[in-house]
Amino acid sequence: MGKKDKKKENDSAKVSKKKEVRKEQRKDKGVNIVSAIPFLILVGLSMLAYRVYDDLTHIPATPELDFNRNWGPNASEPKDTSIRPYRIVFSDAMEGELRWLFEVYRRTLKKKSFEDTAWTYGVHTDAFAKIFSHWVFKYSFRDRERYFNKFEQFKTNVQGLDIHYVHVKPKVDKNVMVVPLLLLHSWPGSVLEFYEAIPLLTAARPGYNFVFEVIVPSLPGFGFSQGAVRPGLSPNQIAVIMRNLMQRLGHKYYYVEGNGIGHNVGADLATIFPNEVLGFHSSSPVVPTNRAYLTWILGALWPTFVANGDADKLYPLGDKIKFYLEESGYLHLQATKPDTIGIALQDSPVGLASYILDRMMIMTDPANKFDPDGGLDKYFSYDKLLDNIMMYYVSGSITTSLRFFKENFDDYEVENAFARIPTPVPTWGLRLKNAFSYSPDFVLRWKYPNLVGTTSYDFGGQFIAFERPKEFVEDVFKAVKAFLELKK
Repeated sequence: MGKKDKKKENDSAKVSKKKEVRKEQRKDKGVNIVSAIPFLILVGLSMLAYRVYDDLTHIPATPELDFNRNWGPNASEPKDTSIRPYRIVFSDAMEGELRWLFEVYRRTLKKKSFEDTAWTYGVHTDAFAKIFSHWVFKYSFRDRERYFNKFEQFKTNVQGLDIHYVHVKPKVDKNVMVVPLLLLHSWPGSVLEFYEAIPLLTAARPGYNFVFEVIVPSLPGFGFSQGAVRPGLSPNQIAVIMRNLMQRLGHKYYYVEGNGIGHNVGADLATIFPNEVLGFHSSSPVVPTNRAYLTWILGALWPTFVANGDADKLYPLGDKIKFYLEESGYLHLQATKPDTIGIALQDSPVGLASYILDRMMIMTDPANKFDPDGGLDKYFSYDKLLDNIMMYYVSGSITTSLRFFKENFDDYEVENAFARIPTPVPTWGLRLKNAFSYSPDFVLRWKYPNLVGTTSYDFGGQFIAFERPKEFVEDVFKAVKAFLELKK
């Protein structure tokens, strides 16, 4: 063997030896990672256990809030805090732009939805075609503009933001007591959710010696209420704005009804101002704390003990978790990238309609996804569905409305603290068959020790006032009557 061959053999041996060393290093590293998994699991469980222990043993102090924090532009400049009449306008230019965009969509080659999938892949093209056709040929912009303005509306500047609200005072005899009621809408709802309920709330009815003076604000960033110009407007901060709005209108004491995200704001409102909120009626009565979640998980061992006759609303646990994972994608998107999706939705009225209708479908009744038409025509007229979409499109508020979810997510620690602080405000829960979330009475009492009562309907979803206004109003009257009797 020559010197060159011998050198080549030595070099080859060295390379092989290096490869073996690297292989052993990778093997050792793999062993180290595998051995670390139990430790990481232990750390995760310890953190969860600590959070649950903290929930069980510690009531956090009420976070300090600035009740006059400015959320608008030019914070140093004085604001006009007068109350100004307001009217929603469907301009000819807006209608012309919409019809041009409708024509662009109509002429576009569209991908058809799969056959026999209903809405399991999202909005079905055939079902959407029916709603779109109604929008183009039967939706009367002039008539719907009149409907939008059927009640007196106003704007006033609160903490730097122009807040839009509907305000209806009842016309009743002097012997009938008038009590103020603040109605807080959901997402993707709007003040329109309550339009059919307002006349019922402001009219005297047998068996009750009171009626309501109704205030229905568009939450900041929704509809025609101005959105914040800087981050941080989380539910507790919106609660402060709502309280200051009621003070502006001369109501130091009032009742609150909240639904969906309106529940989040209403719950914070009752917690921050327990001496001002006379009673809290929730159409989404849930307690979103670690303690409540752990009770739900452990309750799978004995469902009827946890939920009594409503075990089907919480269990089987695996089915519920699968459903939440499947239907909560929009929450993750809106809680992380609201402006990204907002730009796309505001640019296309058809895209905006599709996105909102999909959420309306599933939040009204999850079984709708197996209906080829999405089931929506069983609950709402096409005009009502399109009105709600128009509220977002005409006001250009979809992006600022989506930011609510990111602000809520980013302010998790403060929101979690408010969720754990018991409020003495008299509370009533309206449970609905198709609600996404459910908290048993004993869990509700952790947050609302003065839980006066609950009602369970074998129908209804998140938009109960929009879907079944008569039944919604009946429960509000029943709840406030119970609140008033507590004072006797």
